[in-house]
Amino acid sequence: MNSFSKSDWLTLVRGDRLGSRTLIPLLQTSSNMAEMLAQATPSQQKLIRQAFDRVNQEFLDYDLNWLEHTDHHLITYHDARYPSLLKEISDPPIALFAYGDPSLMSMAQLAIVGSRNPTQQGKENAFNFSRYLASSGLSITSGMAAGIDTGAHQGALAAQGNTIAVIGTGPDRIYPASNNKLAREIAEKGLIISEFPPGTPPSAGNFPKRNRIISGLSVGTLVVEAALRSGSLITAHQAMEQGREVFAIPGSIHNPQSRGCHKLIREGVRLVETGEDIVSDLSSLFATLTVETPTHSAEIATEPSSTMDDEYLQLLEHMGWDPVTADELIHRSGFSAESVSSMLLLLELQGHVSSASGGRFLRCHPSS
Repeated sequence: MNSFSKSDWLTLVRGDRLGSRTLIPLLQTSSNMAEMLAQATPSQQKLIRQAFDRVNQEFLDYDLNWLEHTDHHLITYHDARYPSLLKEISDPPIALFAYGDPSLMSMAQLAIVGSRNPTQQGKENAFNFSRYLASSGLSITSGMAAGIDTGAHQGALAAQGNTIAVIGTGPDRIYPASNNKLAREIAEKGLIISEFPPGTPPSAGNFPKRNRIISGLSVGTLVVEAALRSGSLITAHQAMEQGREVFAIPGSIHNPQSRGCHKLIREGVRLVETGEDIVSDLSSLFATLTVETPTHSAEIATEPSSTMDDEYLQLLEHMGWDPVTADELIHRSGFSAESVSSMLLLLELQGHVSSASGGRFLRCHPSS
């Protein structure tokens, strides 16, 4: 029987020099502190005792107060609710702070990750793939960062599906602040989890560390858009090391946010164009997954309205699907600069065109 107290777990979590690589082997073979210390090496015993000697009681009280809320949970390595897939990775966290419904961690999950500064098409792909996949029965797991992560959570919520946010701060600290509203909705309808105790502020080193949990919880990881130097590529490679499926959406060769996906594809990652591609690959593992009728823009290209003026249709044809400057459109179309500027403004208002970096424009699918 597990005899670790809640304070024991919280102290181990807050131990400055204790880590999962040290503690997990000991936790696997001990059910209380006496057994852990008996099996620890002298140097490990010293670190554990130092953690208990140095722990700040105010921090422990803060943690315990946070856990008094009905929807706040501490899911320890010994807890039956601790996800079995996460135990399979090389360095699982010894405990998770959970805000929401912890039962979601036991459901089939797909991680969706990508750039914090995606193109408009990338945002749409994140939202629409997520909405489709959540409708098919997968829980969507991401990091609640700006950009692709935000779109992924929003897509799952729009489908009234399940979503889990793995964050790099304490469970009571939302980063970025612009996602406060989204965080409240996820906590109410899904789950927010963190290995960092309450009060932990944003720190650059925490976000790459939490990525192993995003991939570790999931049967697969989808990379929507990512630059060559990207935390999303770290997540993808961690997923591969963990023996999980990895998928990537290709993009324009001119889009720097597509180069990370193209690198992954060259490394053998599965290229996907539709959510159905992913469901088909995973459905043999999960009989509960269903192939929905494709509804998102990556699967069905919405044609411009037949009522659109011919000049506007021609301009869209000259744009193609790669980012393009106004000068390039003037050259391709033969229209005047004034006409191109006016048409681009109207097309952007209608949702057919979006602004991209470098003064370029990108064709996209208008929202239904």
